[in-house]
Amino acid sequence: MPTYNAPVKDQMFVLNDVLKIGTADIPGYEDLDRDTVQAILDEAGKVARDVLAPLNVVGDTEGCVLENGVVRTPKGFKDAFDQVREGGWTALDCDPEFGGQGLPYVVATAVGEQFSAANMAFNMYQGLTHGAYSAIHTHGTDDQKATFLPRMVTCEWTGTMNLTEPHCGTDLGLMRTKAEPEDDGTYRITGQKIFISAGDHDMSDNVVHLVLAKIPGGPDGINGVSLFIVPKFLVNDDGSLGDRNEVSVGKIEEKMGIHGNSTCVMNYDGATGYLLGEAHKGMRAMFTMMNEARMGVGLQGYAQADVAYQNALEYAKDRLQGRDVTGAKNPDGPADPLIVHPDIRRSLMDQKSFVEGARAFVYWGASMIDRAHRNSDKDADGLISLMTPVIKGFLTDRGFDMCIQAQQVYGGHGYIEEWGMSQFARDARIAMIYEGANGVQALDLVGRKLAQDGGKHVMAFFDMVKSYIAEAKGKDEAFDKAFLEPLKAASKDLQGAGMYFMQNGMKNPNAALSGSYDFMHLFGHVCLGLMWAKMAEAATEVLASGAGDAEFLKAKIDTGRYYMARQLPMTATHLKRIESGADPVMALEADAF
Repeated sequence: MPTYNAPVKDQMFVLNDVLKIGTADIPGYEDLDRDTVQAILDEAGKVARDVLAPLNVVGDTEGCVLENGVVRTPKGFKDAFDQVREGGWTALDCDPEFGGQGLPYVVATAVGEQFSAANMAFNMYQGLTHGAYSAIHTHGTDDQKATFLPRMVTCEWTGTMNLTEPHCGTDLGLMRTKAEPEDDGTYRITGQKIFISAGDHDMSDNVVHLVLAKIPGGPDGINGVSLFIVPKFLVNDDGSLGDRNEVSVGKIEEKMGIHGNSTCVMNYDGATGYLLGEAHKGMRAMFTMMNEARMGVGLQGYAQADVAYQNALEYAKDRLQGRDVTGAKNPDGPADPLIVHPDIRRSLMDQKSFVEGARAFVYWGASMIDRAHRNSDKDADGLISLMTPVIKGFLTDRGFDMCIQAQQVYGGHGYIEEWGMSQFARDARIAMIYEGANGVQALDLVGRKLAQDGGKHVMAFFDMVKSYIAEAKGKDEAFDKAFLEPLKAASKDLQGAGMYFMQNGMKNPNAALSGSYDFMHLFGHVCLGLMWAKMAEAATEVLASGAGDAEFLKAKIDTGRYYMARQLPMTATHLKRIESGADPVMALEADAF
């Protein structure tokens, strides 16, 4: 059975030595001293390792079952969920007014990584609840907040998001679910939603669904969509649970992975719903939840890659196969361990450099969210809005690739279920699809985010990279050559791609959209390149001070060199593909395929 150990040392390095959260000018960060953060991550790591990870394979093999209208989760899930709730882990960054602990989002992100890596399907129950909490917290009335948030913070009640219908996924303007107004101010919700993660289960007393629906007589298309709170059980005036609402589970979807999460078909048959936010402005409220979810899905991408890498690394150290071509490294044994072979090293270095770079990128993004919310910083909000499709799309694409590479290290054993590598690959695959398929993320990035606020935010990113290079340059010639020069070249490739879109996109929109996926990956590589330069700089400074774990810090620098030399040059390939324009992509008529 695979194992998981929380990478607390690396998490602490990113938070303290790279992001320097303890001295950041963000309200609440002054309380994030090393000892406090260490204690939180150590304890969360124990929960991840000892409680959640052993249930990962249980969830995969048992799955969820629909019995007499009730969804049963796999054995052990409910007890584990109670432990997580009672430990306060669901409330870390929630508002203290509703029972939360009020910690910064960046801390909750680090804990969320551990839980997601240990058991992705399980962690989705509280993850989706947090997203629904955020939507109600941002857009709800005082009564709605008082009614639902305290018990969602504790996960006594859990939450979902209901968007997709059988005939519409990305194009939500086509939805048919209706919300008919009642005289008492409520709405009768009628329709069917599919692919609803955590749609029903036996781990909470109530499930609070956020449902997109159309009020009759409203505008056509997406502009006519509203968002509603539709609880499984209605709530009485005193806060107790009342009658069962007219919402039911049609079936549990049979899926490739995340079997431990109950992905449901939800039927609404005149269910009572409460308008959340303004009528016909449902997407505005839902995007509060969706943007948070997209950050979380990006995290899932590299978290699955991390647990797969951890197990592949152990296998590569233990499995004896062949001899090192430069001379036996295990002369007393029948063969050398796999890790001596260059191709295995290449694979492991691909995985390690991606996971550690992605971790820094996501934590940096989380700190931007904290800055946006706690400092009311519109520039930070604009920057993380720009980065959200990159985090979601690039990290899940590459995270899945890394799961496959980890599986490949095992050879034939990676294809056998008992080793567990198949589950990581199957679970990671969904992250490229849900919360907006990655092709849609790329279209959003190029079609909307680049031009947002007149292109202000992408220009701010270019300035940030340029300023960093200027400030870091000249201190160490080897560092400049290994890190700053490749980063500068990659950033120029990104700017070149943006210039191509500006010069050609207006004349021929397909010229931009045909290159959008490459642009998303190009952007992702530049972001990880920036993170690796910052990490290498921080590691060098800590080494020079004589503090820290020298072996860990030297490995950090060497891993960064690998990324800059072996991965970052992909930006030139992506730029070349972008500059080929729309013709190679659009040349064939549909009937010629």
